[in-house]
Amino acid sequence: MDLEITTLAERPELHAPMWQMLDTWDEFVVNDPIGWAYVGRIVGELPEYVLVATDAEGKVVARAFSVPLALDVDGRRELPAGGWDQVMLWAFSDLRHGREPDTVSAIEITVATDRQGQGISGRMLAAMRDNARRLGFGQVIAPVRPSAKKAEPQTSIDEYAYRTRESDDLPHDPWLRVHVRAGGVIEKVAHTSMTVSGSLDQWRKWTGLPFDTTGPVEVPGALVPVHCEAERGYAVYVEPNVWVRHQV
Repeated sequence: MDLEITTLAERPELHAPMWQMLDTWDEFVVNDPIGWAYVGRIVGELPEYVLVATDAEGKVVARAFSVPLALDVDGRRELPAGGWDQVMLWAFSDLRHGREPDTVSAIEITVATDRQGQGISGRMLAAMRDNARRLGFGQVIAPVRPSAKKAEPQTSIDEYAYRTRESDDLPHDPWLRVHVRAGGVIEKVAHTSMTVSGSLDQWRKWTGLPFDTTGPVEVPGALVPVHCEAERGYAVYVEPNVWVRHQV
């Protein structure tokens, strides 16, 4: 497929079309408070870390967000259990305090609903690696949301993250497989990568499920069950991701 991949800094006119692109994110996911607070700031304050892919007709077919952060500093150095949420908090703290970044973290790679299954996600990952290298960084870390885990919400993420195919010893999960084929190394699990809490009415709106019984609730699109506290009127989803490190 003929794609042009550029940064938003190079083509700011793609700002609106990028957001208008249809995607498959579930509503509960976009209600993660950290993402809600910071993803828009990536676009506004770090456009050189935002990639946009357009097809031959100029239509936006994919986007990719990343952030620079200081990882080799006291109190960090280990890839955090807080995963996706934590790297965004670190990145914008570093930006505010003028701390020199040494690492790029992937935040999101999203392909338009009508262009999935065409290898675009792998090309966006390669472009993200290339962009990090162009900006002077030596590594990209990625809190990967394994794409097929939602079909096995009861499976331990610690088992799932390292499951491989007998045929080639590559990861069982398709999105993890793309990362490993690109040169990434699965390093650890981020057990608390994203946390979404809400009232039962909010969860009913987001999912269409009753949320009327205390205990685990399997929600379509969720990687693990959501914990419902029916008597207390709230439910909480704590999503695990898988840390992958890329040397670029």
